[in-house]
Amino acid sequence: MKILQLCKKFPYPLKDGESIAVTYLSNALYEQGCEITLLSMNTTKHFTNVGELPPDFNHYKSIHVTDLDNKIKVFDAFKNLFSKESYHVSRFISKEFENKLIELLEQENFDVVQLETLYLAPYIDTIKKHSNALVTMRAHNVEFEIWERITNNTSFLPKKWYLKYLTEKLKRFELNRLNDYDYLIAVSERDLKQFKHLGYKNGAMASPIGLNLGNYARIIPGQNLNNMCFIGALDWMPNLEGLTWFLQETWPLLHKKFPEITFHIAGRNTPSSLLQKREQGINVHGEVDNAIDFINQYPIMIVPLFSGSGMRVKILEGMALGKVVVTTTLGKEGIEAEHGKHLLIADDPESFIEAIENIHKNPGLVRSIGQNAKQFVEDFYDHNHNANLLLNRYRELKNNPKYVH
Repeated sequence: MKILQLCKKFPYPLKDGESIAVTYLSNALYEQGCEITLLSMNTTKHFTNVGELPPDFNHYKSIHVTDLDNKIKVFDAFKNLFSKESYHVSRFISKEFENKLIELLEQENFDVVQLETLYLAPYIDTIKKHSNALVTMRAHNVEFEIWERITNNTSFLPKKWYLKYLTEKLKRFELNRLNDYDYLIAVSERDLKQFKHLGYKNGAMASPIGLNLGNYARIIPGQNLNNMCFIGALDWMPNLEGLTWFLQETWPLLHKKFPEITFHIAGRNTPSSLLQKREQGINVHGEVDNAIDFINQYPIMIVPLFSGSGMRVKILEGMALGKVVVTTTLGKEGIEAEHGKHLLIADDPESFIEAIENIHKNPGLVRSIGQNAKQFVEDFYDHNHNANLLLNRYRELKNNPKYVH
């Protein structure tokens, strides 16, 4: 099976959920005999020096990148107020990327062109014009849903109005392109149902994000329960929004009740205001070299999310390492884990404090949740198993004339 994988940002280093999702799946497909070509934008926001990739990043037959300046520009954002185009999407439209895509499609006969996220949808017409490949959309989220939730959580009225305006255009784009791809791959059953509710009519399946479980085999036992952590890309608004809420609304109360607790914070593109934070009990690490090593140091992982969509990979990573994850109802969305068995759910300051208090009073609960969490991820989120199911579906689709253009 020859697959061309299209990405809006280069899927390395593995410091955010999208990069992990892309890399683990492509690696698993390669191990099952697929020939995978990568075409990725290399953006200013998440620039990667492709010449310095590690030797084990070798699962692609070939790697092609085109540079893209996707920084948010005030003048362009202002002009977009008078345009019907989605500003979210237009920042990823590149003539250089399109030309490289055409070149690859004319050089090789791919069985599948797999789009990683909605932001590659503008290139569907180009793909269909130059190839008979099956066009699949791997939807990491219901994209407009993220921004609807961010908008609803925004209180400053001018910003709320502007976000609402941008979200409406993103939603219109997402719904207009919904049935343009041949097959949809949603990351959860919940998202799959949502896409169908929104009007998706073509073939589809839920294929959860998988982890390379061998990377999570080393678990550090017997840790100090007075240490807890947060890790997440802090240039992704839902992460920053949730962490800010936790620091403002929950941390003062929690620190007063448990003054011995230290909260360790790490994340890519940590804002300078947070890096300069000097407050007792808070340790801001900034970007760390290895997320797995960071999470592994602490028995408790805090994931306070109130917007977003899809599936939170960092929660799966924490569970795979046997940590007690304390997250919100929305944070758990898309992950069929049970409160009190695989993780703990808290949606307000009082319930977060109650969860931490419960952890301190019941060390046995920490052990049981950690063991159950690890087993849960092993049962449902192994990247090889999930890639095998997806590959079998691709083979079925290629043998079905309905999906030939």
